[in-house]
Amino acid sequence: MNTAMDDLRDEDGRGGAPVRVLVVDDHPIWRDAVARDLTESGFEVCASVGEGRQAVRIVASLRCEVAVVDLHLPDLPGPEMIRGMLGSCPGLRILVLSASGEQQDVLDAVKAGASGYLLKSASSTELVDAARRTAAGHAVFTPGLAAMVLGEYRRLAGHGTQEPDAPRLTERETQVLRLVATGLSYKQIAERLTLSHRTVQNHVQNTLTKLQLHNRVELVRYALDNGLGDDEERADAAGNG
Repeated sequence: MNTAMDDLRDEDGRGGAPVRVLVVDDHPIWRDAVARDLTESGFEVCASVGEGRQAVRIVASLRCEVAVVDLHLPDLPGPEMIRGMLGSCPGLRILVLSASGEQQDVLDAVKAGASGYLLKSASSTELVDAARRTAAGHAVFTPGLAAMVLGEYRRLAGHGTQEPDAPRLTERETQVLRLVATGLSYKQIAERLTLSHRTVQNHVQNTLTKLQLHNRVELVRYALDNGLGDDEERADAAGNG
């Protein structure tokens, strides 16, 4: 849809070229439905396959920007497929679309490198929006899952304890980073903090530079690894989707 693609260009400065997507699901009817929804919304589905090993084998040659993948495939565990695809195509952004909302499945997918996790109970509109936001570099989760992931990483990280030589972020940069980690868009963060869209972008860019990271997905993983997040912020973000 034009509105979705216009929003995508606003987020990451893309031109008019459609986002190229690979769809991976072993159920033909579901796979075809996902491909159809994405195509009708302006994405270019470069391939749809039913096996994890095939996806790993072809992903580099397809030059896809996003992969929408099922986590439970008969031939290859989902996390192994995700690692294999990213090994062949490091810049790929992977959105898991799964029937499972089990904590271990979600955590395993994120640890393997997935950019987001959406339950198959999501509507077509939610799927398209999640794919669009994934392409723009957002971490996208079904409401409730983001809070669960952040909570678990925070627990493992010792409630936010950082290395003594970790780069020093300003209070505002840390605040923005926490909201980025919940999956909020720049626009939503700007509204939450009463800042301009450009100011939020500047804070994110400054944080990326300080931490020597390259994109929002790496920034989210940094936040997760360091237990950044606030219970209230996570709850609000989960409730807002």
